[in-house]
Amino acid sequence: MIDITRSIKACAEYYGANSNAMESYLIEGEKKALELNNRGPIMFDSNGSLCSDIRKAYSDNGFYIFENVINPKELKDIKDDLENLRANFPTGPESNLDISGNPAFNSDSKSLTLVWSKPLGDPLGGTELANGRHQVKLFEPEAASDAPQAVPVILLGSLQFSDACLRTYAHPELLKVAESINGEDFAPFNEALFIKEPGVGAAVSWHQDGVTHWDSEKFNEDIHGFNFMVQVYGSTAVNGVWVMPGTHKVGKIDIKKLVAESGSERLEGAVPIVCNPGDAVICNRQLLHGSFPNCGFEKRVTVNFGFHKRSSVLGVKGGGVHSEAQVFDDKIIERRSKSIGYAIEARKAKYKDEQPYDYKPFINSQKTYIWDSQARQDLKDYNLEDLSI
Repeated sequence: MIDITRSIKACAEYYGANSNAMESYLIEGEKKALELNNRGPIMFDSNGSLCSDIRKAYSDNGFYIFENVINPKELKDIKDDLENLRANFPTGPESNLDISGNPAFNSDSKSLTLVWSKPLGDPLGGTELANGRHQVKLFEPEAASDAPQAVPVILLGSLQFSDACLRTYAHPELLKVAESINGEDFAPFNEALFIKEPGVGAAVSWHQDGVTHWDSEKFNEDIHGFNFMVQVYGSTAVNGVWVMPGTHKVGKIDIKKLVAESGSERLEGAVPIVCNPGDAVICNRQLLHGSFPNCGFEKRVTVNFGFHKRSSVLGVKGGGVHSEAQVFDDKIIERRSKSIGYAIEARKAKYKDEQPYDYKPFINSQKTYIWDSQARQDLKDYNLEDLSI
C-alpha cells in the first residue's frame, strides 16, 4: 500500500486544535480498513457467477476492493488520456477557454460536465444541492495563498471525453460482476471522474446516494445500484472515500445525529477505502460515504461508473439529480445503454486477444454497435439521459 506517513502529518496540521484527533483518526481508520476481509482478485465460480465469499463480503460491508484489475498498460493509457484532457480544461468555472486560449473540451456541451469548488472546500455539504443529501458541511481548511480560486472536483459524462475510460467501462470482468449483482439485463447509471489534487482537492460531505426507493415496499440493499471506482493513482485515508460498513442495509440515515453522537465529522466506525493503482472498488450507493479535503501529497483520480437492476429503473420516475426527472421507459433505457455497446466495441478494437463481454439485452434485441466517428458523435451529451434514481 502507499506510504502516507508524511501526508497524515501534513493533513493533521490543517486541523489546528483537532490535529492530534485527526491524525489518530486517519491512522486508526487505515488500520481498521486493512483488517476487513473484503479485498482480493475478481473470482467467479464454475457457473460464471461472482464467488460466494466475495458476494457475502460485499453484502456484509457494502463495498469490496478488487485488486489489480487494470493492468499497467491500460492504466498508462488512462493516465495519458486524462493528462491530455486536463490540458484542455477551462481555466475556471466561468470560462469556455483552456490555458492556451483554445475552446475547452466542454465548451459546446449541453449537459453539466464540470463541478468546481474553492480549494479544500466542501461545495455540497449543508446545501440543498443533490436533493439535500449532504446534510452537514465538513471542515474547510485554509488552502495555500498561491492556490487557484477554483478547482475541478467532478467531471460528468466522462465516456464522451476519454477513449481510455470508455474502454475501461467495458472491462469484461467488471461487467460480469455487474451481471452477477444486478442480473444479465442490468442498466447503466452514470459515469464520472473524481479529481482530488494534493493540497487543493475538495471534500465531498457524508451522504448516501439514491433518491427514489427509500420508502419502497421492495426496498433492499441493492435497489439503488452500485458504483465501480477504478483508482488511477491509488486511494488513501487522506485523499480517499471513507465509508460506514453495513449502512447500505439500514435505510435513510440521520447524518446530523451521527455527527452529534461522534462529537465531530470524524464518524465513529467509518473506514477509508485504501487501494493501490489499478484496483477497482465496487461500492453500494446506499452506503454512507464521503471524503475529506485532500490536504496530503498524493493525488487521487477515480474513474467512476455505476449500474442498476433494470427493475429499479424501468417505469420509475428519476430523482432529478444527474438528469432531468422523467419516467424511464424501455426506449430511454435502450438509448442510454448505447454507452455499453460503444464501449464494448471500442475495447474490442484495442484488445483484440481479449474475450469481450456479451451484453444480453443486445443479444436478445439483435442490437449491434460500431465504434467509429459517427459513434463518437452519438455519445455527445449522452449523460443528459443518465438513469438517476
